[in-house]
Amino acid sequence: MEQVNQAYESDAAKTSGFGGLLERLFKLSAHKTTPKIEMMAGLTTFVTMSYIIVLNPIIMSKTGMPFDGLFLATCIGAAVATIFMGLYANWPVGLAPGMGLNAFFTFTVVGSMGYGWEIALGSVFLAGVLFVLMSVTRLREWMLDSIPMSLRLAMTAGVGLFLGFIGLRFTGIVVPDANNVVALADLTHFGFGKFGPEAPALGLLSFFLIAVLSYRKVFGAVVLGIGITTLVAFLMTFLLPVDFFVVAEEAKSWAPATGFVSYGGMLAVPDFSAIEPILWKADVMGALEVAMIPVIVTFLFVNIFDTAGTLMGVAERANLQDENGKIEGLNKSLKADSISSVIGTAFGCPPVTSYAESAAGVAVGGRTGLTAVVIGVLFLLGMFFLPLAKMLPGFAVDGALIYVAMLMMGSLAKLDWEDFTEFAPAVVTTIMMAFTFSIANGIAIGFITYTVLKVGTGKYSDVSKGVWALTALFAAKFIFLN
Repeated sequence: MEQVNQAYESDAAKTSGFGGLLERLFKLSAHKTTPKIEMMAGLTTFVTMSYIIVLNPIIMSKTGMPFDGLFLATCIGAAVATIFMGLYANWPVGLAPGMGLNAFFTFTVVGSMGYGWEIALGSVFLAGVLFVLMSVTRLREWMLDSIPMSLRLAMTAGVGLFLGFIGLRFTGIVVPDANNVVALADLTHFGFGKFGPEAPALGLLSFFLIAVLSYRKVFGAVVLGIGITTLVAFLMTFLLPVDFFVVAEEAKSWAPATGFVSYGGMLAVPDFSAIEPILWKADVMGALEVAMIPVIVTFLFVNIFDTAGTLMGVAERANLQDENGKIEGLNKSLKADSISSVIGTAFGCPPVTSYAESAAGVAVGGRTGLTAVVIGVLFLLGMFFLPLAKMLPGFAVDGALIYVAMLMMGSLAKLDWEDFTEFAPAVVTTIMMAFTFSIANGIAIGFITYTVLKVGTGKYSDVSKGVWALTALFAAKFIFLN
């Protein structure tokens, strides 16, 4: 922090011309920051969250949506949302399609429930509209106050466990087993399975590298971990009878084996026609059916609680609180986040939400929306790296998925482990999300468990009206819709 203050003192007097415009837009001096500091903060946050550019298309392309279009949609959706956050709320926060929500979209709504991705996008749109309405009324405060903290923490942890299982399966570390449902793969296996390059050893290498580098606070740890694993896989092809570029392409069923070579390098001018098949394709009317209510509620709950937690955490680190503890611009930032969820739907994105990785930029001095604008511009530049994204083998990227899952499960540490009626519903919520392979089912069973335990132990007053209503809704869902 001392270095940040020194940089501010040395650069503050240099803001004239274009710097003056930035001062008027972002009130840099009032936040004791400079354009140089804000730009470095934006770069830092972008590098820490840039994995989403590859992971989101990888996950969502399994719905049948085109990878190339999803790649552009991720970059554009993240850029528009983040720049909007910066200009409207003046907060140093990066936004992008939410991890976990994209998996719920793909594997539950489309995969398990059998809805088309257009209807799934329609449910995302409706959840986004509800989020906007809650952000401009007192409904948001009612929601945050009525849902117990234990279940809110469990939603984050459960999504993490859900993602972790997906990552373990994608890398080939966990494999199907006829006798035990799942089993541990041969961790010495460096080869490539017939359904794609499942290489458990290299998947573990990716996770270990990312985890160690992140703990040591190495700049761009996730990107470095993916890159080093990719390089190791490339070098191993000299020892194995496989073509690395073909292997990398076959990791993604959406891409032909010659896709990388056809671009002739790691950069290419974006072909915006690729996004046309998913642009403005949300089927809102198709999502207006009773069976979709739990889906819409799930998108809404996970988004609003994740957003609130992220924004409050960033506000604390960035000293955006006044002497009375009131967070400056929180309402605007929540509105920006909720509106971004709706806007992202137009491009074919799952709920666009604030990223906790924004704290990395705040740590190096980011304090204003200029940081967010820089992040948004970098996302736009990311569109030129489609060939590189298609080159990365799946196991290298999925190591990042496991790492993100571990971070999200850390929220369980905040539970009251002395009160069984608090931690048991949270644990049930968490494990049921992964074991039923459905975030919606995990949330539903968690709410029912919470209410039953509280009532059964005589703690009626702990059950709010909101929890009663949602418990009844989820119980009705299992009785009448299953």
